[in-house]
Amino acid sequence: SRAPAPRICVVGSGPAGFYTAQHILKHHDLAQVDIYEKLPVPFGLVRFGVAPDHPEVKNVINTFTHTARSDRCAYYGNVTVGRDITVGELQQAYHAVVLSYGAEDNRVLGIPGENLSGVYSARAFVGWYNGLPENRDLKPDLSCETALILGHGNVALDIARILLSPLDFLRKTDITDCSLAALARSKVKRVWLAGRRGPLQVAFTIKELREMINLPGTQPVLNPADFTGLENAVKDAPRPRKRLTELMIKTALEKPREKAAMAQAAIPRQWGLKFQRSPQEMLPTTDGTRVRGVRMALTRLEGLGDSAKAVPTGDMEELECGLVLSSIGYRSLPLDPAVPFDTQHGVIPNSLGRVTGVPGLGVLLLKPYSPFGWLVLVWRSVLQWVGEERTCGCDHHHHE
Repeated sequence: SRAPAPRICVVGSGPAGFYTAQHILKHHDLAQVDIYEKLPVPFGLVRFGVAPDHPEVKNVINTFTHTARSDRCAYYGNVTVGRDITVGELQQAYHAVVLSYGAEDNRVLGIPGENLSGVYSARAFVGWYNGLPENRDLKPDLSCETALILGHGNVALDIARILLSPLDFLRKTDITDCSLAALARSKVKRVWLAGRRGPLQVAFTIKELREMINLPGTQPVLNPADFTGLENAVKDAPRPRKRLTELMIKTALEKPREKAAMAQAAIPRQWGLKFQRSPQEMLPTTDGTRVRGVRMALTRLEGLGDSAKAVPTGDMEELECGLVLSSIGYRSLPLDPAVPFDTQHGVIPNSLGRVTGVPGLGVLLLKPYSPFGWLVLVWRSVLQWVGEERTCGCDHHHHE
């Protein structure tokens, strides 16, 4: 008798989940893929993580929609795996289960004052202006003039750009009405982005930096002293890092733009990068309820390139601000007691995507802004599972 079609379950409907489904359907003519999502609507970070003024990145939704309409693909929204259904139950019903539910929590700084009013995680703030249901009632206080973003990644630049963008720009995007109204009332006119390491370790890309530099009505403020000697240091660096550093150096050294005959003092909004500063404490207002600033430890770097570590020098400084946004990365959470989880590193233990000690169970994690780096993993793991002998809940075997 003919072997049954392999059935694959994908937990999570973000980019990783949909690319996984797409490749399984494309390269295995008989495979059936079911996608489970805890939210009512699909697309994960593409819908709720991409900045509203980057519609070109969201175009991939068209491809995902085509995948979802396949006769061999089904989508089940508003289903929380680990609560509404267990991973064990899914394993009984499918030949293979792929966990691509991503990193749904934010990393914490673990410093005093982190819970003060006016301190928010980047994840919550991005979810707020993108309409993520769990963040719709965030109501961030934008009544201060200075905001501090902790982190030097693309998400940090996204937030800075949204805070400082002209309203006419934002009105043309799919930003939520409530966040647009709040930004219209915003008093923020100065945004600092601080990181523990130096210019050679920033994690944002040149595209996002160039957008920030060219943002109308804003002035970049970069200290030329931060870039002393870096031109020689990046001569042999990979081209993306070299170009990125050269753009920062150029921006730091050039005089304020004379375009539109605006003097620097007339430019209403500013942003800048602060390097080698590590947050130690959120400073409260006199009544102890709100943040008024951050105490930062100055650092020095040990090592070179991406492996350089920030070591405190012993010197401290205070930076006044009424809004703090922590953009230091995300972390995964345990999904189900039946699935092993490394709490120290915030990951599911795996080897090339196969969950350690649990046959037929795999894991994928998609980094924002890096949608294709894990596709080899899909080939090596998921497509191999459906080609190997597996037992499903119907007590029959499948051989490719």
